[in-house]
Amino acid sequence: MTSRSRLILVGLVLVVAGASITFPLWRPLFINDVVNEAFPGLSTEQQANFQTMPADQQAALREMATANPTMAAEMVKSVLEPTVAAPADEHAMPEGAAPTAIKSGTFIQIDILHGAEGTATVYHLGDESHFLRFEDFRSTNGPDLHVILSSAEAPRSHEELGEDYIDLGQLKGNVGNQNYEIVSEVDLSRYKSVVIYCLPFQVVFSTATLR
Repeated sequence: MTSRSRLILVGLVLVVAGASITFPLWRPLFINDVVNEAFPGLSTEQQANFQTMPADQQAALREMATANPTMAAEMVKSVLEPTVAAPADEHAMPEGAAPTAIKSGTFIQIDILHGAEGTATVYHLGDESHFLRFEDFRSTNGPDLHVILSSAEAPRSHEELGEDYIDLGQLKGNVGNQNYEIVSEVDLSRYKSVVIYCLPFQVVFSTATLR
């Protein structure tokens, strides 16, 4: 073997040795580390369905799970549930004297996971009673959602909601026109917004400022 060949061989050995030593440094440039952890609290079927959700929603739910895994799991289950339409007998206006609209607002999107669309209108009937009506309504589904009257104009959190809110009952459906009775004792001048609110986890899903 000539001296030139020996030098080439030694050079190759040094290159291979150097590559082996520095492998952890340049490995990420060529190899992808794929991580696909199971979402906590879901069944095998739910895990599979979770993977079909939009990537941004998956990311938001995984982030939620780091702070509150129970709430995140319940949120995933609710999102994966079929759409719940409001009862058919709620679609029309209540019978009786012609109602007069006195306040109305439009629901908004809070974030990638929480939001609603459509209008919320407070009506006055001839017999001095009032009711709240949702029209063209569609909301993100969630666990135990309730319809709330708040004295805040646009609450986005439990703290902003205040303690003097009025609970009009459980949301009848996350899609469709629907009516909610407002008892005569409620002073409507005090309440400035309608809120879709997750009662067990104290999370605001959407709000409509009444004007």
